Amino acid sequence: MTPDLDGLSRPSRALSRSISAENPNGGRGAGGAATEGLGARAAGALGRGWKISPCIEIAAGTSATIAAIEGPGTIRHVWLTAAPHRVWRGSILRIYWEGEADPAVEVPLGDFFCQGWNVFGQVSSATVAANPHGGLNCYWPMPFHRSARVTVENVSPDPMTLYYQIDYELDDAIAEDALHFHAQWRRSNPVPRGEVHTLLEGLRGCGHYVGTYLAWGVHSPGWWGEGEVKFYFDGDTEFPTICGTGTEDYFGGAWNFDVPGAGYTAYTTPYLGLHQVLKPDGLYRSQQRFGMYRWHIPDPVRFRQEMRATIQCLGSGPGDGNGLGYRYRPNGDDIASTVFFYLDAPSAAASLPPAPTFLSMEVD
Repeated sequence: MTPDLDGLSRPSRALSRSISAENPNGGRGAGGAATEGLGARAAGALGRGWKISPCIEIAAGTSATIAAIEGPGTIRHVWLTAAPHRVWRGSILRIYWEGEADPAVEVPLGDFFCQGWNVFGQVSSATVAANPHGGLNCYWPMPFHRSARVTVENVSPDPMTLYYQIDYELDDAIAEDALHFHAQWRRSNPVPRGEVHTLLEGLRGCGHYVGTYLAWGVHSPGWWGEGEVKFYFDGDTEFPTICGTGTEDYFGGAWNFDVPGAGYTAYTTPYLGLHQVLKPDGLYRSQQRFGMYRWHIPDPVRFRQEMRATIQCLGSGPGDGNGLGYRYRPNGDDIASTVFFYLDAPSAAASLPPAPTFLSMEVD
């Protein structure tokens, strides 16, 4: 996504606002005015205005509303960091538009920022930036007409400390037909052999699919990424309109992500990357774990009525005399996916995965 630098020289009627623990309501002239908070003791005798409330604590099994905004407006930037790191997969980020009861975004906190393994992985992309050591940033534009609400639920057994800042604009000029931002998470652990992992299903409406993040844990020996990504929309049944050629190909790589002599080689670019390669450490069932993303920003997948998407869990091994030297092999890996899309509705409740999927959120 190329920033509209020319737009910086043009006038705007939008008003900049920001919500954090230092200004929980985003009020004009109200930043840093707290008289109590988790930083009060560290601030000592410095007094009001000196980092009295830089963060919040969310007890195990509870939720916190970190933003409630009256529109129209657009969320422009979300920054946060949470401790301990093991709560990245043990907490759920939800965003609600226009007073809807069902969230448009419902994703484990870490996975939303391409951090699905509770282990920091650098990301330098156009819309998500993860910086040392756990500074998580999102630049997906999120317009709304009447209201926006952002919550974090701590489903881990540990209390979590959350630092956050949500930067947004209030703007009466939001287009009437502006689409709403959505994100959904699913996990198959393991993917039943011979079946596919569903990225998105049951989606109705008109919009654009704009991104995929996968946290992939390998349970089988050999190469694991032969599977094709498939997009079905607007009446597709057995066969999709868009079908890729392999997992590493979809994420912009080739030939097993393998550099001769170096093995798997991580990379992070504005629109795609294999940004995390975790080797076996004796603590996890998986042989290796990976994090990879693909943002369909220059190439959104557009649909008018409906959409679903899948990825095959497919590896390859010795050819057993077939003349090729290898054969394809369905695997049973651990795949957790986060998908991002814009839709002409503030909620897509029918397409949300069932709530019990979150029971398997923790990293095994």
